[in-house]
Amino acid sequence: MGYEVQVTVDSENPHSLAKWWAQTLGWEVEPSDEEFIRGLVQAGHAKESDTMIFEGVLVWREGAAIRDPEHSERPRVLFQLVPESKTVKNRLHLDLRVGDGREDLAEKLEGSGAKVLHRGRQGPSEWITMADPEGNEFCLA
Repeated sequence: MGYEVQVTVDSENPHSLAKWWAQTLGWEVEPSDEEFIRGLVQAGHAKESDTMIFEGVLVWREGAAIRDPEHSERPRVLFQLVPESKTVKNRLHLDLRVGDGREDLAEKLEGSGAKVLHRGRQGPSEWITMADPEGNEFCLA
């Protein structure tokens, strides 16, 4: 029996980055259960400092997740708060398989805070290596 996989991305601003990636992938940010969070704080199981307001909604400060609303079998992506900025190249990255729409999508993503790092080609394969708004590398393949 195999295991389920969740992809976790370290982030300085997990809620903002989750929103950016959800828009980029056409996915959704998992909704916050404000009543549940308030209940845990009131019962003493969590502190107010564990929470924050993001775009008018009470959320956990430590992270935010996104999911594909149409394909529940796809891995969930969690963005978790870390104190440090990204400093070196990722050892793991996402490839977005977009086909011939690479250049148009790269231009759109640059407009929303991403950066083009490299354009590559090997045989029939072409890709654009980019960085998200926090510098995490990904490829448009």
